Order: sequence, then structure tokens, then C-alpha cells
Amino acid sequence: MITLLLNKPYGVLSQFTPEEGCRWRCLADFVKVPEVYAAGRLDADSEGLLLLTNQGLLQQQLTDPRFGHWRSYWVQVEGLANPEQLESLRNGVIVQGQRTRPAKAVFLSQADGPPLPERDPPIRYRASIPTSWLELQLREGRNRQVRRMTAAVGLPTLRLMRRSIDLMDGQPPLNINGLSPGEWREVNPAEEKRLFRLISSRSRTTRGAHRRG
Repeated sequence: MITLLLNKPYGVLSQFTPEEGCRWRCLADFVKVPEVYAAGRLDADSEGLLLLTNQGLLQQQLTDPRFGHWRSYWVQVEGLANPEQLESLRNGVIVQGQRTRPAKAVFLSQADGPPLPERDPPIRYRASIPTSWLELQLREGRNRQVRRMTAAVGLPTLRLMRRSIDLMDGQPPLNINGLSPGEWREVNPAEEKRLFRLISSRSRTTRGAHRRG
């Protein structure tokens, strides 16, 4: 099994094939490892952790909302978040006619936010409108969900970075610590064992369900 952790930069599609006439770059510009694909997606205008693997079962495990793997995001929003807005995000908001699952939402800081490299290009700046940073944790991944959720409570997203994915095994989540935008690394032996246990557990569950059926 090949599994990589990539810090996807802004302006990059979560696929290896470029799209004709598209202004965005693709993963092939950064990762030259054959036969790996993204387990889940990040929008081109989002940044951060993208897990790449050649193991289809792992892709399915990490992207199927039934398994509810927590994903952690740092989000810069337009405006200053108040407690009522954070509580709405935690309880779920209506996105495209459906309520989102309960989430975790905390205020990080005003304006400066966490220590991140400058984005290229930088976010739009308005001297008259303050910004703030939130940490959101979700167990689902609908299309542009974080952006739609913050917009629903009156906090348009300016910058979005996925920081980690929780394997739900009681150990620290996989993260992009130490990786600059565009850099990637292979999972280490301990992480690889955790991923093997994850898909082995899934295989046993699936076989058991088939026998019961």
C-alpha cells in the first residue's frame, strides 16, 4: 500500500489530470508517484491535508460519511464570530436543503490567526471589515460544505485550510505538520500500521455483514 500526505496549495485541483481551459493546476505538478489518488477532495481554492493512496478500500473508508472521520479545518472568515454563530455551526445549519451534522466550532483569534505561510495570491483585504479565525471539525464532506456553513451564519469564508484527519483509533490525527504548501511525505511505519488496522477492521465488518445477509 502506498499512502502519502500532501499539503495541497491554493489553486490546485484534487486530481492528477488537468482540465482543458481551466486556470487551476493539478496534483501531477507536485506528486510524481504513479497510481495514487486522493481519498476525498479539497476545492481548488482550499488548502491543506490531502491523503493520496493506491488502496481503494482506504479511500472508501475515509470518505464514506457512515464512518464519520473527523476532519479539522482552520477557517478565516469575514467578520467577527460571536457565540451564537458558533453555536449554530455546532448544532448544524441548513445547506442546500439539508441540515449538516453536529460539528465542533471554536474561535481561534481575530485577524492574525494561526501561524501560516502567506497565501499566493493573498485573500482580499478590506480595511473597514475585520476578519477572524475559527477551527471547525466536521464528520462529513459535502460539496463546499465549510464555505456554505459559514456563509449560512453570516461569516463568509476567506481562507480555508484542512489541518488533520482523525482515524478514530484513539491516537493523534494524521496532519500536515512540518509540510510547506506543495510538499508531501509518505506515511511513517506507525501510521501505515494504523491504516492497515483501519481497513482490516472494515474488511471484517463487511464480511460479517455478508454472512448475516
